[in-house]
Amino acid sequence: MSPDRGGRTRLRPTLRLRLTVLNGVLLVGVGAVLLALSWLLLVQHDVGPAVGQELWVRGGLALLAAAVVGVIGAWLVAGRALRPLHHVTATARRLGEETLDERIRYAGADDEVAELAGTFDAMLDRLADSFETQKRFVANASHELRTPLAVMRTEVDVTLGDPEADLAEYQRMATVVRDASERANRLVEALLVLARSQAQSGRRLVRKVPADLASSAATALSAMQEETGRLKLRVTQQLAPAPVVGDPSLLDRLAGNLLENAVRYNHLHGCIWVRSEVADGCARLVVGNTGFEVEQADVPGLFEPFRRGGRERTGARGSGLGLSIVRAVCDAHGGAVSARARAEGGLEVTVTLPATA
Repeated sequence: MSPDRGGRTRLRPTLRLRLTVLNGVLLVGVGAVLLALSWLLLVQHDVGPAVGQELWVRGGLALLAAAVVGVIGAWLVAGRALRPLHHVTATARRLGEETLDERIRYAGADDEVAELAGTFDAMLDRLADSFETQKRFVANASHELRTPLAVMRTEVDVTLGDPEADLAEYQRMATVVRDASERANRLVEALLVLARSQAQSGRRLVRKVPADLASSAATALSAMQEETGRLKLRVTQQLAPAPVVGDPSLLDRLAGNLLENAVRYNHLHGCIWVRSEVADGCARLVVGNTGFEVEQADVPGLFEPFRRGGRERTGARGSGLGLSIVRAVCDAHGGAVSARARAEGGLEVTVTLPATA
């Protein structure tokens, strides 16, 4: 029984009801067959009609009683067996963003119901982790966006509130506001790329065309030439063809982020090495750099959004999304990324994607 949209109670074919009806049908069917066989045996032994009639009457009453008891018993047993399912349903109905800590925690027999309850609890664990990650991401993104906006608002208020501000002061304010707006724009663009990459992770890419990791790396090196020259970095490149199929714009961003990190976290007169190759059916792009020491235990966290490692030397503060975008792009292309902290300082990142012939 369950209420319909109008609030009225209606009978619906629940699993408990179907199991009970099935049990009753089977019980009556088997009883009727046994009664018919008994009557045939009596007929073969030439028993009188009075005995046959008595058999039908008593057998019918016994069959009716057995059917009633069997149906009631089936209803009770099915209800007890399906009770954990009602618990699952009730928990699912209560679930919300603030109640994701609830679990079934089934303690019955190790049967199919226990398997369902365990699977449901595991799903809730994954959902809770996902919501927690999302909350942290939104909080971090909000903080990162508020910072340049607060800088712009402060500069404007201070300059406009100074009655003696001259042209030079207004030009200084305009420069600060421009730099802050560019930072906010870079952050928004990085967030859009990350969202686009994560949306395509585990499914078919929207755009799949032939591409080459070597070409993406060469483009990124060209774009960073001014910065590498300013820091007097020595760049070593071994760019063998590494053909893949995917989204060229995402792959260009992947290579660009790796090179930007290699420059940003390097030191004066440091080194950068870039290598691309095909090995064991995989296209690889390796980007390494000298720099300050990074603990290997801290490396996995560098791929989380808004995590920054080491000290930046370029003067251009990053958004903390570089390596998280690299990981998302790799996932979207069915590949993987790993990083190794160098004992001498710095980091070496390896991207591996399925290669094409």
